Amino acid sequence: MASTAQPLSVVILAAGEGKRMRSAQPKVLQPLAGRPLLQHVIDTARSLGPAAIHVVYGHGGEQVRSALAAAPVSWVLQDERRGTGHALLKAMPQIPDGHTVLVLYGDVPLIRTATLVDLIARVGRGTLSLLTMKTDDPAGYGRIVRARGGGVRRIVEEKDATRAQLAIRECNTGVLAAPARLMRRWLGLLKPDNSQREYYLTDVVALAVKDRVAVKPVVAAQAIEVLGVNDKAQLAEVEAAWRRQAARELMLAGVTVADPARLEVRGSVSHGADVFLDVNVVLEGRVVLGDGVHIGPGCVIRNSEIGAGTEVFAHCVIDHAVIGPECNIGPFARFRPSSTLARGVHIGNFVEVKNSTMGEGSKANHLAYVGDAELGARDNIGAGTIIANYDGANKHRTVIADDVHTGSNSVLVAPITVGAGATIGAGSTVTHSVPAGKLTVARAPQKTVEGWQRPVKQKR
Repeated sequence: MASTAQPLSVVILAAGEGKRMRSAQPKVLQPLAGRPLLQHVIDTARSLGPAAIHVVYGHGGEQVRSALAAAPVSWVLQDERRGTGHALLKAMPQIPDGHTVLVLYGDVPLIRTATLVDLIARVGRGTLSLLTMKTDDPAGYGRIVRARGGGVRRIVEEKDATRAQLAIRECNTGVLAAPARLMRRWLGLLKPDNSQREYYLTDVVALAVKDRVAVKPVVAAQAIEVLGVNDKAQLAEVEAAWRRQAARELMLAGVTVADPARLEVRGSVSHGADVFLDVNVVLEGRVVLGDGVHIGPGCVIRNSEIGAGTEVFAHCVIDHAVIGPECNIGPFARFRPSSTLARGVHIGNFVEVKNSTMGEGSKANHLAYVGDAELGARDNIGAGTIIANYDGANKHRTVIADDVHTGSNSVLVAPITVGAGATIGAGSTVTHSVPAGKLTVARAPQKTVEGWQRPVKQKR
């Protein structure tokens, strides 16, 4: 939580149209690591423990509000696009004079909590703090103009800068913090005296200097942290930075990552010791990996838990499932939501499990579908076996007791119950419950047709 003498109000400016994205989707809803850009900024703001978070929205506003309806923020409409100063002014009526105001941007998703804590800590009752960055390529950014003594004098937007000012390499990020009382007064003094005829928030820095209010700059540790996302190329650049950071955090915590550049983390990962992640693994949502879990190449794990010692072979998709310890999964297996495996279950290639439980030591090693079923322990589902759970209108449940074996290419038509120790002969289509401990065969008898000849294609 940020340390500040005054309560904190965060204002996130998110009204930009983002024409350079060339997308029907508003810029702040463009995805980064599986979540909207704006969601990342809101999450960072929440980590500061503010009294309130206000999001100023405009273009595509209802779409933005709908996508982030669950976010604990107040929404402020900027109905006219008249610049960043005007956008902040729209939010100020909701902010008491006794608060510190922190201004963030909905398209700057990588800014760190530690950086903002440092920025806020420099705000006093007569102090404005400003986040800057240094870059070899300042194109597109306002330049920080300092006095001879090193203090910040003002910010010049690139479109209004002289040639000498364009050579400055210290740039404005737009992120700043100040007492709300002072900010309210400065915003009231802004004038659209610039090439865009807009009210620039950056002009409050010159007003602060004029009032002899100290402007305390904080230089971001890395330029990527404060990169604004304006087009798909910058979005990819930010995504790559997120990927590097997520992989680094996992590796420093003890996870072995085969290639950090080919790991996608789109959520939170909890893990034990000696976890291995091969190339092109995608982890989405909340993922829990036990000790010694091995994830093969090309796997997608989404909102799932995988128990200790389990190995997931190549190209598996595990979605909202709980995989027990010491299981073998795949390759090319798929788990749909609400699937749970006990200890030591084997799921082989081209097997799909959906809304089912499988007891300890059960197996479905080849080309099978287990849907809406409850399997006991030590069951063996033969190659090509499917549980036909859908009648065209409704889903039905199948219950299979312990130690059941199904032969290859069997169809179990739900709803049925298969008793303990039962065996179902290969090629059977079972439509009634199967008694325990017996062999059940449900298929047409084999016969040979004497005198039959295969048709011969006529020559032309």
